[in-house]
Amino acid sequence: MGKKRKHSETEAVANVKKDETAEERPKRTLLGWKNNGDDDKSQNDSVCFRNKEKVLVTCSRRISFRYRHLMLNLVDLLPHCKKDNKVESKESKGATLNELVELKSCSSCLFFECRKGKDLYLWMAKCPNGPSVKLLVNAVHTMEELKLTGNHLKGSRPILTFSSNFDKKPHWQLLKEMITQVHFVIAELSSKLQRSFPLQIFGTPKDHRKSKPYHDHVFVFSIADDHVWFRNYQISCPHSGGQKIDHGDLEKMTLVEVGPRFCLNPIKIFGGSFGGPTLYENPFYVSPNQIRSLEKKQKAGKYAKKVKAKARRKMHEMANPLEVDEFADMWKE
Repeated sequence: MGKKRKHSETEAVANVKKDETAEERPKRTLLGWKNNGDDDKSQNDSVCFRNKEKVLVTCSRRISFRYRHLMLNLVDLLPHCKKDNKVESKESKGATLNELVELKSCSSCLFFECRKGKDLYLWMAKCPNGPSVKLLVNAVHTMEELKLTGNHLKGSRPILTFSSNFDKKPHWQLLKEMITQVHFVIAELSSKLQRSFPLQIFGTPKDHRKSKPYHDHVFVFSIADDHVWFRNYQISCPHSGGQKIDHGDLEKMTLVEVGPRFCLNPIKIFGGSFGGPTLYENPFYVSPNQIRSLEKKQKAGKYAKKVKAKARRKMHEMANPLEVDEFADMWKE
């Protein structure tokens, strides 16, 4: 067996190897790479924050297949979302969903609540402090039903566009802010620096690990008849086949619809998460139960009119009897 080196000899060999190799990388901290000669200000300036906010997407039990397909279409469109199991839609669903959002390390929630197998309600909430919006979903058309010609890459970041009506009233401004971003304050762990960063629901965060670094489709939110209409379009740009696109081809850009389609009718805006003080209530909202009851009353009214018409006919016949015909029994003899 060879002889063991002394401790002093090993230290000398290690020093020689360190000198021959490249410079040692600086020590890594929670806020970035730490250099011994730099000041605290330079450390704070080198902080690169990555928005890791996620959205939890879930639904209630006994949801219909059509609404479940709509939820899955939205899951495909939002690369920064997490899908969870179904939740029982009870009065205590708010506490359950807030706990799920915390366990999944998310900051926002999209909850599809189906009632009576017919009515679909969408909850958009910032957890755990709010605000939250309850909306009725109408005119649902999934991507499987439409079969449109548009097609965009899965995971690419969308461009959010809003109609000018969103800036006219405060409740539309709040709804627009919830769809895009709500600012909050983060305190750095080892410094006194405070910055505000956005939380997105439909807008994919920049540099997200599951998203692509470019835009190739557009989310359109427009207001008509006090309803929010959602459309998804692909940005189609014909080019000659090279790697770069000519400026002349950029002018020929067109939008091709991809899907899905749906319409949102705002019901209430709450100050908390899935509840709390009511900030706004839609005065023109009529629940689907009331609409169905009115339709039943109209059908019942038709039957009642028929019964009354028969009774009037009998009363008229009794009040105006026919005269006896002299020749009625002539050919019987």
